[in-house]
Amino acid sequence: MKNTNTSGMTTPMLLRRFRPYLARYKGVLAFDLFCASLTTVCELVLPLIMRSLTNMALYDLAGLTVRYILTTGAVYFVLRVVDALASYFMANVGHVMGARIETDMRRDAFDHLQKLSDSYFANTKVGQIMGRITNDLFDVTEFAHHCPEEFFIAGLKCLVAFLILSGMNLPLTLIVFAVVPVMLVCCTRFNHMVRANFRRQRSHIGELNARIEDTLLGERVVKAFCGEDAEREKFARDNDEFLNIKKDTYFWMGLFTTTTRLFDGLMYLVVIVAGGLFLVYGKIAPGDFVAYVLYVTALLTAIRRIIEFAEQFQRGMTGIERFCEIMDADVEIFDAENAVDLDSVQGRITFEDVSFEYPDDHNKVLHHLDLDVRPGEKLALVGPSGGGKTTLCSLIPRFYDATDGHVRIDGHDVRDITLRSLRGAVGIVQQDVYLFSGTVYENIAYGRPGATREEVQKAAEMAGAHEFISALQNGYDTYVGERGVKLSGGQKQRISIARVFLKNPPILILDEATSALDNESEHIVGQSLARLAAGRTTVTIAHRLTTIQNADRILVLGEDGIEEEGTHQELLARKGVYYDLWSTAANLDKPIL
Repeated sequence: MKNTNTSGMTTPMLLRRFRPYLARYKGVLAFDLFCASLTTVCELVLPLIMRSLTNMALYDLAGLTVRYILTTGAVYFVLRVVDALASYFMANVGHVMGARIETDMRRDAFDHLQKLSDSYFANTKVGQIMGRITNDLFDVTEFAHHCPEEFFIAGLKCLVAFLILSGMNLPLTLIVFAVVPVMLVCCTRFNHMVRANFRRQRSHIGELNARIEDTLLGERVVKAFCGEDAEREKFARDNDEFLNIKKDTYFWMGLFTTTTRLFDGLMYLVVIVAGGLFLVYGKIAPGDFVAYVLYVTALLTAIRRIIEFAEQFQRGMTGIERFCEIMDADVEIFDAENAVDLDSVQGRITFEDVSFEYPDDHNKVLHHLDLDVRPGEKLALVGPSGGGKTTLCSLIPRFYDATDGHVRIDGHDVRDITLRSLRGAVGIVQQDVYLFSGTVYENIAYGRPGATREEVQKAAEMAGAHEFISALQNGYDTYVGERGVKLSGGQKQRISIARVFLKNPPILILDEATSALDNESEHIVGQSLARLAAGRTTVTIAHRLTTIQNADRILVLGEDGIEEEGTHQELLARKGVYYDLWSTAANLDKPIL
C-alpha cells in the first residue's frame, strides 16, 4: 500500500514509526494473535463438518450414526467455548493494549511539546495541538488492537481456505480466488481518497476547536462589542465547511462500499455458475460444493471486515501521521551534550555582540548589542514597542537563542548550562499573569513543588497577598477559576509574585508587571516587587516610567540598539530620548507604549 499524504509520509513509513509502540506489548500482541487464530480455526471447522455430514448422507448413510453426530456436535461445542474465551481476551485485554499504546503516544507527544520553543507555539493554534493529542489519538486505540488482528485473521482465513479448497478442486479454487486481487486493487484505489478526506477532517476539526476556544476565552470582549452574531457567522462558516468535508468523505466511502458489495456478488456468482457446472459434470461432490459456499462466505466475511476496518485503519493512520508531525517538530532549545548545572549564582548577566532575528519571519530585533549587568544591579529597559526589550529578556532563560553572539550568566554561556538549572535561577513576573485552574495554594506552590504550607503562606505574606487570600471564602483553598478569572488583576499579580518569592531565584525579570493595573493596585504590587527585587539582579521592562526612577541604571532601547544609558536623573539632564518619553508621560499621564 503506497498511499501518500500531504506530509509526504507513506503508509509503510507511518507503520514503521508506530512499530516501537506496538513492540512494547509484543507479549500481549502475540497472545492476542494466538487467540485470533483459535477463533479462525473454530470458524473454518464448520464447513468441514457440513461437508462430512452432507457427503456421508449421500454416499455412506450407514456411517451417519447418532453417535457420530453427537460426537461431532460435542467437538464443535468445545470449539465454540474456546472461541468464546479467545474472543473475550481479544475484546478485553486486546483493547486495553490499544489504550495503553494511545496513552504512551499521548505522553510522548506532551513531553515533546514541553521541549518546543516559543516560536512553535507562536505559529501553531492551541486548538490544533489539542486535537492532535486528544481526538487524533483516540482512533489509535482501535487501530493498534484491530490492525494486526484483522489482517492476521484475514490472511489466515485466505491461506487455510485456499489450501482446503485446492484439495477439493484446484481449478474451481483458482477461478474463485482470481477475483480477490482485482477486488483489492479497486479497494486500495478508493482507500487513497478516503485517507485524504480523513486528513482534511482532522485538520479542520482542529481549526474548529481553535475557533471555539478563541470565542470562549474572549467571551467578555465578544459581549462588550456585541459580537455574538459575528461569532455565530464565523462558527457557522467553519461548521458548514466541516460538513462539506464529511460529505466528500462519505461520497468516497459510498463508492468504496458499493464496489466491495459488487465484488461480493461477483464471487458468489462465480461459485454458483462454475460450481454448478462442476456439479453437472461430476467434477465436485455435493458436500464439497456446500463446503465451497461456506468457505467463500467465510472468506467474504473476512474481506468485508477488512473493508469495514478500512475506515478505522485510515482514521488510525491519520492519527499516527498527525502525531508524527508533532514529534517531528524541531526542538530548537535543548541541553548541549556537555551542559553543566549553574551553581552558586552571583547574577552577572553579559550580552556580547548579541544579534537576534525571529526564525519564522526573520524579523531582526537586536543588532550587535553589548551589555553587562552587575550582580544585584537593578536595570530598567524602556523604549518604544518593537525595540527589543522583551526579546532581550527572553534570551536570558533561553526562550529563544541568540542568532549571533553570546549571552552569559556568571561567565557561562547560557547554551552551555542545563535548561533546568538556568531557568531555576531566573524568576519572571509578567504583565499577562497566567494562573492555572486550581486553588490559590496550588498556584503559589507551583513556584517550588514540595514546599510546605507554611512556606507558601510566608511567600504570600512577602508578596502582600496573605491578607486578601485569607479574606477569600476558602482562603488558600479557594478555586481561582480558569486563568484566575475569579480574581482581580492586582490579586492575580500578587499571587504570581508570591510564586516567584517561593522560587527564590537570584535573577529576576519584571516584564511590564504593573502596566495593566490601576493606581492603587500598582502601588501595592510595586511594594511587593520592591521586596522581591531586594538582593537580586533585576531586569525591569517598564511602560510606566514612574516605576523605575530608583533603578540603578536605565537603558533606552530603539531600532539602533541602546540609544541612551544612565540613571533617571542623568537621563533627564541629558534631555534626549528618555527626557522626551518622560515629558510625554507627564503631559498625558499615561503609560508610554
